[in-house]
Formats: sequence, C-alpha cells, structure tokens
Amino acid sequence: MANPRISRLFAAVNIGSFRISAIIAGISETGEMIVLGSAHRAAQGVKRGYVTDMTAATYAVRDAVERAERMAGVSVNSVWVGTSGAGLVSQTAQVEVDIGGRRIEEDDIEHLLVAGREVIQPDGRMVLHAQPAHYTLDGAHGVANPRGLHAERLGVDIHVMLADGAPIRNITEAVQNAHLDVEAVVGSPIAAGHACLSPEERDLGVALVEFGAEVTNVSVHAGGMLLGLASIPVGSGDITDAIASAFGIRRFQAERLKCVNGSAIASPADHREMIPVNAPGEEGAGPVARHADEANRIPRAELVSVITQQLGRLMEDINKALKGLGFTGTKGQLVVFTGGGAELTGLADYAQSALGKPVRIGKMPLIKGLAEAHARPGFATLSGLILYAAADPVDIRSIGPSYQPTHRYKGMGLAVRIWRALREYF
Repeated sequence: MANPRISRLFAAVNIGSFRISAIIAGISETGEMIVLGSAHRAAQGVKRGYVTDMTAATYAVRDAVERAERMAGVSVNSVWVGTSGAGLVSQTAQVEVDIGGRRIEEDDIEHLLVAGREVIQPDGRMVLHAQPAHYTLDGAHGVANPRGLHAERLGVDIHVMLADGAPIRNITEAVQNAHLDVEAVVGSPIAAGHACLSPEERDLGVALVEFGAEVTNVSVHAGGMLLGLASIPVGSGDITDAIASAFGIRRFQAERLKCVNGSAIASPADHREMIPVNAPGEEGAGPVARHADEANRIPRAELVSVITQQLGRLMEDINKALKGLGFTGTKGQLVVFTGGGAELTGLADYAQSALGKPVRIGKMPLIKGLAEAHARPGFATLSGLILYAAADPVDIRSIGPSYQPTHRYKGMGLAVRIWRALREYF
C-alpha cells in the first residue's frame, strides 16, 4: 500500500538535560498526522535545561536530528524547539476594545490583538509566545471565535510565556550551529499540555507536573489556558544520584536499578528480594555495592527506601508550588504527571497519597507512525511540539499593524464600506 502524500512537514527538537530527542512528522492530504521518523540520544552540554557547552550541545542536536532524518527519509531545514529550563515564567494579560453593539469582523479582532501587544509586561525577560486563549463579549468569558457576533465591548485573555533571554539565545544558537533554522522556542509546559491534557481538562482545571531529569515544572491550566507556572530544580536524575551515593556505585548502575527494579511503593516482600546491581554480562563493571552480598546484590527494600526519601522531598516542593499557584480546594483536583520520571513504577499511587489529590500518569496521544519507544511519558514534550506546530498557533506579535480602524456602521454603513473598499483597491 502506497504511503499517503504529505502536504505539510514539521520537525521538532526537545532539548532536555537527560536526552535530546527529535521528531519529523507530516500532515497527509486527508488531514491525518503521520510521524515519519523520531530518534533520541544522550544529552550533552545541557544542565538543568541550560546550555553549558555550546559545542557538545550542538553536536547532540545535530546527531538526534540526523537520526530522525535517516528514519524519515527526508531532510529538514527548520525545527520547533522545546525547553524546560531558561527560567520559564507564565503570565496572563487582558485587553478590551469598544465595538459599539455592531457585528464583530476580522479587522476588529486584529485591532484587539494588536492592542494586546501593548499590555504585555516582560519585565526584562524574553517573550517566547503571546497567544490569545479565549475572547470575552461584554464580560462573558469562554468565546472561542467572536467573529460574526454582536457586542458592546470585545476583549481577549492573552497567555504569555516568558524566559530569561541569555539561556534562550544559547539554545537557539546551539540549534542554528547545527545548520537548522528555529521556527520558535516553546516552553515545555505548553507542548506537554497539548500531548497529555484533554481540552475538557484544560477548561475545568488541572495541574501538569513534568517530572524531568533535572527540572520539574508545575503548571496550572484552567479556562483553556495556562494560568501559572513554577519550576523546581530537582528531577529524577537526583534520585539516580541518591541511589549511586547510598550504595557507592556508578551512575549507570544506579539508573538501571531505578528503572528496572525501582518503585515508589514498598511491599512486605521487598526485604526478602535481592536484586543484582549489574545487568547480565556486566558483572565486572563498576564497584561492588555497599551492603551487597557476595553476588553483588542488594535488598530491594533498601533501594525503595532511597527512592521514597527523595520523592518525599520532591512532593513537598510540588505541594508548595501548587498552593502558591492557587491550585487548592474545589478548584484544584486532578494532577497529571508526565516526563521521564513519571515512568517510575507506583508513582501515581505515591503522589496521590502525598498530595491528597487524584493523580494520573499522562497518556501520549495516538499518532500514526510514532515508535513505541517514544510513546511514553518521557517523550510527551516531543510529541506535543509537533501537535503544537500543526495547530498553527497565533502569536499576537506576528499580527501586522495594517488593521482597519473601528467604525460604527449605521444606516448606510454597507454602502460606506463598499465605497471604502473600491477606493482602497481601485
């Protein structure tokens, strides 16, 4: 069966502290999204979301993209870039214009969005994106498209994602040095939200926790938009380091123990279960673990204890962040975990008990052609970048100033508008 023809092509790179991943996807003539290729590799030159070695980061980006290109059988020139660091900050802004009771037209909306640029207060930061979330008509919220409706006043709620300028320029330069143009740098809470949260959840109210390798981002969504964001400089990599320190072993050994045998929930059988520190065939690799037996095995209970101690500290930080963002009481219910750390066995149950709220692990959207290895919470931001790009988001900074002035058309209004159009074009 012949492959469907691709009408639009998208490529994205997610720059994480643990891995750098790339994806290439297209929209078919029937409107279906199809993943053509995806790949990942270990991160280099990145620490807690910040570029610390330009040469190493550039090489890692180029390598990840080339792997995805080989799988897809196409080359790409530009990419959407995801980042979880760089001091991300979220804010909302509101603006209104007078309509005078008449029908709202396209130039009114453009006029409103241009006016919205004046209310953004970056406070010395870089604006990553400024998007209209929803419109208001005479104070009534939740209007997706006001075109064709009547109102006295038209307003819009704008979501603005800010970041520190220098780290973003470093990320952009690392990608450009890999001979790629940057379509946009997207905050990972936006991308992950597209991948893991349903429109209904974003409307009712939900908290998204991106449990990354070195950064945990907590974002609150309600009314269809991202309302607040807090970053915690702790991630699943800190659990790995704690395991390595507790047992006196190498990081790669600790990472394997965490992923293969680790759990956030203890069981009575853990004390009787002895787990090997090394994988089969690697018995001679790395030192013998502290408290290990003659076969270099440790009690699973000790491993789980180290993991839960670290999780306990993180949950305290997440709880503080949620309270600081106003995610409490009846307004704050569901919490969704995503990111590589969300793949830890038993995390949802542990977090639900620690936070006192319903918790689920974010499920990836079903995208045709997406490799099974990349259909996991650890790659949610990567898939979300493609979904975000395909949605063709409106950024008010790209709206031109060539809007028409607002007029109140009465009586001969239609004739006046026709006369103006004739004068403009002829």
